[in-house]
Amino acid sequence: MIRTLAAQPDAGAALLEEAEAVYRGVLVDAQRYRSTAADVVERARTAGAAEAVVVGLRAWAWGEHVRLDNERARVLLDSAARLASRRGLDSRLGEILVSRAAVSHELGRLAAAQDDLDRAAALVGPECGAELVLQQAALHQNIGRLHDAARLYRDVLDRDACPPQVLVKVTNNLALLEVGLGRWDAAQEHVEQALRLAAELGPAPHAIVSQSRAWITMQVGRLAESLHRFEEAGVLYEKAGLPLGEHLVEYADALIGLRLLPEAQAAAARAAGEFGQHEARLMAAEAQLRSARLHLLAGEAEEAAAAARSARALLRRQGRTAWVARADVTAVEALALQGPLPLSALRRLQAAASTLDRLGLRSDAVEGHLAAGRLALVRGRTQEALSSLARADRLARRAPVLVRLRGRVAAALGAQHSGDGVAVLRHCRAGLADLAAHQAALPSMELRALASGHGAELGRLGLRAVLPTGTPVQVLDWMDRTRAAALVGVDVPATAGFEDELAALRGTQGELEEARSGGAEPPGLVARVAAAEDRVRRASWTAQRSTQTSAGRSHPAELRGLLGDQVLVMYGSLDGALTAVVLERRRTRLVPLGPTAAAVRAAEALLFALRRMPRPRSPAAAAAARASADASRLRLVELLVRPLSLRPDVPLVVLPSADLSGVPWSCLHTAPTTIAPSAALWARTARRSAASDRVALVAGPGLPGAATEVTALAERHPAAEVLLPPHSTVEAVTAALQGVSLAHLACHGLLRADNPMFSALVLHGGRLTVHELAARADAPHRLVLAACESGVQVGYEGDEMLGFVSALFTRGTAGLVASILVVPDVETVGFMRDLHDHTLTGRTLAQALHAARSTLDLAEPGDFVNWCAWNAFGAA
Repeated sequence: MIRTLAAQPDAGAALLEEAEAVYRGVLVDAQRYRSTAADVVERARTAGAAEAVVVGLRAWAWGEHVRLDNERARVLLDSAARLASRRGLDSRLGEILVSRAAVSHELGRLAAAQDDLDRAAALVGPECGAELVLQQAALHQNIGRLHDAARLYRDVLDRDACPPQVLVKVTNNLALLEVGLGRWDAAQEHVEQALRLAAELGPAPHAIVSQSRAWITMQVGRLAESLHRFEEAGVLYEKAGLPLGEHLVEYADALIGLRLLPEAQAAAARAAGEFGQHEARLMAAEAQLRSARLHLLAGEAEEAAAAARSARALLRRQGRTAWVARADVTAVEALALQGPLPLSALRRLQAAASTLDRLGLRSDAVEGHLAAGRLALVRGRTQEALSSLARADRLARRAPVLVRLRGRVAAALGAQHSGDGVAVLRHCRAGLADLAAHQAALPSMELRALASGHGAELGRLGLRAVLPTGTPVQVLDWMDRTRAAALVGVDVPATAGFEDELAALRGTQGELEEARSGGAEPPGLVARVAAAEDRVRRASWTAQRSTQTSAGRSHPAELRGLLGDQVLVMYGSLDGALTAVVLERRRTRLVPLGPTAAAVRAAEALLFALRRMPRPRSPAAAAAARASADASRLRLVELLVRPLSLRPDVPLVVLPSADLSGVPWSCLHTAPTTIAPSAALWARTARRSAASDRVALVAGPGLPGAATEVTALAERHPAAEVLLPPHSTVEAVTAALQGVSLAHLACHGLLRADNPMFSALVLHGGRLTVHELAARADAPHRLVLAACESGVQVGYEGDEMLGFVSALFTRGTAGLVASILVVPDVETVGFMRDLHDHTLTGRTLAQALHAARSTLDLAEPGDFVNWCAWNAFGAA
């Protein structure tokens, strides 16, 4: 008994030292030290070491806080506070109050957090003073008092001695704050400094600061780079045992910037679920507001308004002024999509914009003032509108690219309503130039196509300004400026970093196809294919990209020189009406054409009828399908071609808008017709020449006529490399396509309208997807894609289209023939033989296709479908 009593002070001191070490460990590696903290508390209670219990409870609570179990952390800290108070451990009580303030902060109980900080200020010693100031600054930061927070953070940095874990948090938080204030260079300097410090502390600080660096990289406009950094941060979060909620919600921001909206919504939903499960109310409210913003971007007005209202209620209870203002902007924008709003809604929006502006939240203020300007215009309050729009324009200058684009939209809207068309075009040109530079840095064709959506409104504003008073040449120039921006460069093949993902996808698809051939479709295998596709996409988003050349812009004089006796027709759609610009040898004309919807309906009716024709249920059904096809085709001629007043024998170069991408143009005109995404891209194909005279002929599996077709073509091209199953594998075919003058692929085509980058050609043992074609193959100079629906392009906002045609243009192909329908297999053999015969006489693919079509028997359903379905693309 005497020995035990004598040893008690030494045991208490040892336990206290151990508890303090565990607390320091929890701060940098909670996953490792959390259970140790609970053990220390148990042993300290047994030994009656009150101070060690208090410190151990603080460590244990912080471990629970890190994994977002803040209610449990609060219970532990309450217990520690009571014990410290009873034992007169004032400095320890102050430390507990500082930690409890952080937990209350995360729970959204900001008033309680402030009360604890006020009490702690009179209790803590110098060693905890920096942490107290850190928590006070963080509280200011989250309620929107950024300048007060910055002052406190700098006060900590100016101190001679500061615990390293506090220094990392302060430097990291200051970096995030500088972003909000629009001081992007300072933000990057601070986060790099924090990252160097964090790497020396432990896995948790390193993960958190890496996440901040990813988010800041996104905020300064380097979106593709930020994705790579978010991926790295996610791995670090998992290794550190940190909950992924905060990582996911900020990752969603980067995905929003890249217009990957479904992926962003999924990330935000996962984050919201995690925050809700752990009652992390502070972050849950932010995640809910992000979800509202995503609904708004997707045009889901009711869902956006409901989510914004719910988020606002939470944020208002938390006293977070800046976030409430953000919620007000989103809520009013969502309500405006549903119908007219009262003046009170405008006042609410103006107040929110002013709050964001006053708090120095530059990017958010731009969005708020732009929204207020739009609503003021709708309500006829022109002066208020112009004031809001001008403020958005001023704030956006010298900001990152996506913020600048919003400022350009504001400036163009203001100029439009001031009647200054010249200024509208100036702002729109500047914005689209910024966007083009941004797109050039994006590593995948998919991301570049999606990014065009950021410029869609600028494109419409510019066209609305130039169309009424501009010359036809000016209209042509503007239309060409605003389409196919994703295809402006010729990419150098680059699969580095995701060859394994592509191979894994082919293997998994092969397993699924084998299962389907036996009548099964295992859900687990379907899920594996979806997961493999997701890995390929994500790898392509962060791949290295280099561009050899740019399409640039082509002026009318150059176009006329390249066209020769051809006439170029560019179609554009604005406010539901079609306009054509006709560029002829000696003049350029504008031709109004009528409603866009009428042409779209006629094209859909024609394609529907053509799909029915090869396999009619009865003679009556066959006759009805043919009558419908004839009527729809003639309707398209009346809507799109006849108003142009062209000679029937003049060859056409057609540049359709995205609305008209599904039109079978070859059957609408009586002379050779070719298609291109833009005038600049067509001109690039016209300037290109073949690098060799090699020919590759490929047949895929499962088509009875494919091998027959390729064998027949080999007689016309005796020096050709011929690949038939089982030799026509993806690897063999992509190797054979390298730099050939002419290639012919006869195989199944699989259209993926949900994601055209996974549209595919079926080869032996696997699929050649658009993803892989765009990344690997040095494309043929000319290519005949004898595959069903290989010419179908999927439209994206901003007059972008993705599919095999787009991928091949980015690889440098100059001429292409492809079908926009499922075509009869065996019936194409003679047709393709005729087409190749004409190419051997020196004709372009458009001329050869036109000549081959003239030999078809249009009374035969299969021949008629072939006559309609095949289009030529490019100049070669």
